[in-house]
Amino acid sequence: MQDQTALRGDCGSCFGLCCVALPFTASTDFAVDKPAGKPCANLQDDHRCGIHARLRQQGFTGCTVYDCFGAGQKVSQVTFGGADWRTGGREHARRMFDVFPVVRQLHELLWYLTEALTLPAARPVHADLRRMLERTEDLTLRTPEELGALDVGEHRQEVNVLLLRTSELVRAGTRGKKKDRRGADLMGARLRNADLRGANLRGAYLIAADLTGADLRGADLIGADLRDTDLTNADLTDAFFLTQPQVNAARGSAGTRLPTSVTRPGHWTQG
Repeated sequence: MQDQTALRGDCGSCFGLCCVALPFTASTDFAVDKPAGKPCANLQDDHRCGIHARLRQQGFTGCTVYDCFGAGQKVSQVTFGGADWRTGGREHARRMFDVFPVVRQLHELLWYLTEALTLPAARPVHADLRRMLERTEDLTLRTPEELGALDVGEHRQEVNVLLLRTSELVRAGTRGKKKDRRGADLMGARLRNADLRGANLRGAYLIAADLTGADLRGADLIGADLRDTDLTNADLTDAFFLTQPQVNAARGSAGTRLPTSVTRPGHWTQG
């Protein structure tokens, strides 16, 4: 069974794939434009970022809220057996860059499936979750050609059926009426001290929303957009399907309570 510790990016075992394979556009998240397949100007010969400690100050906030869920090291060391994109030839590099986003999506699904198996309330579907976990892990071990032809969207839909059922089982344990805000447009919403216990916030747009002091215990946050969301003193204890990139994109404080699956970002206020 997967351990979530293996589903975190290990840059030391990766060939800087996110810094090359992925495109970005000059914006509040990135200081410059970069097309897919072109190395970032800050990427060094050893595949490390030359401004890693100063990304936010240099205008690369987008890099600080990205996580490959361990796909970088999987593609670098397993799929391509440690063969560097710099020395393997143009076709080798192209295939590696094509495969990386596919494996990244599969690893994100592994993260959710692994977390679902830790939730006691989801016990009725644990057997199905284990089978889907094994199937998804098997897909990540396919050849570059097989991964390139994989319909990730179709597989994601199959996984989502189980994750939805998991969400229903877990949130059913929260007393009282539970709000359904799935996919809701809550950008800039004033939700200070809101009672969102057991809420369905799957895919909700919470960009720049004020959730100061909000109670999000037991809420489903899969896919929720938390960019610049104010989580100061909010309680996210037992909130589930919350990822590190989501937390990194938000604002919080020392009083913000988080699930044990994520860590408090260093840029959050300490007071």
